[in-house]
Amino acid sequence: MPEISANLVKELREKTGAGMMDCKRALSECDGKLDDAVDWLRKKGLSQAAKKAGRTAAEGLVGVASADAGASGSTSGGASAGAIVEINAETDFVARNEAFQKLVGDVAHLVLQQGDDVEKLKTSTYPHASHSVTDEMTRLIATIGENMSLRRAAVIKSSQGVVASYIHNSLKPGLGKIGVVIGLDSSKPLDHNAKESLLATGRQIAMHIAAANPIAVSNDQVDQAVLMRERDVLADQARASGKPEDVIAKMVEGRLRKFYEENVLLEQVYVIDNENKIKDVLAQLGKTLSTNVTISRFVRYNLGEGIEREQTNFADEVAAASGKK
Repeated sequence: MPEISANLVKELREKTGAGMMDCKRALSECDGKLDDAVDWLRKKGLSQAAKKAGRTAAEGLVGVASADAGASGSTSGGASAGAIVEINAETDFVARNEAFQKLVGDVAHLVLQQGDDVEKLKTSTYPHASHSVTDEMTRLIATIGENMSLRRAAVIKSSQGVVASYIHNSLKPGLGKIGVVIGLDSSKPLDHNAKESLLATGRQIAMHIAAANPIAVSNDQVDQAVLMRERDVLADQARASGKPEDVIAKMVEGRLRKFYEENVLLEQVYVIDNENKIKDVLAQLGKTLSTNVTISRFVRYNLGEGIEREQTNFADEVAAASGKK
């Protein structure tokens, strides 16, 4: 085998944009022949993928998947589970690509099986293939021409209830821009009909979460840092009235109740009927089903939230491309 020089690796890297170790391996596999190594990288889906890796990926899709171990039984002791995942790409156009949609759906189902550790997911075997999730994404990056990123994932399970989901403005079942997964627990085992009723309500509450964007299930689950910041703001606003501190304290508590009503799921008014609070909806359902219904957890993903998007000027891009800037 010929010696693979650093200059040869550098030349291949500049030609393909692939990683240094991938270039070295390609040259080793191809006996140091540069053109053959270029083809080898292209076949592996590695050519150009590295060049795209630094570009901002804030579009893409949110995917959900669900499983119910006891759905077919009359009385279910089987656990229900739901998974949600966000995979990003650079443009909204990619979200309509069937290969990308398949990737998001496959990974959502993989989350159900493997769990929501993103780093482990990346190295997990891709469904119905012999390569990893990362390798599949690398292949798509080279094929579609955009950077992609497996950003986050979550799993919710319920041993004696249901896990429901909702996708807002879905492109196809289980895929869209806003996704919600929610776990509803029952204090006793439920028969099939009762689980179906619980699931139907769970889907509607998931729809409510998509619209209302609560920050916690209950008051005691609100992040203390968020609560303290809100107290400080409300206190400063109340002091502007010039009232005594004891009156200000009461004003703050009153305004905090309003904060909870706007931001805490159980305290929010149900968007389905615009009348009852979510906690009242659960209480009524519990009476109907003769059980105690509680919300264990919910996860809401809004595509691209929190990602700092690059601000580009089209005129500048054209000038740069033409060499005038």
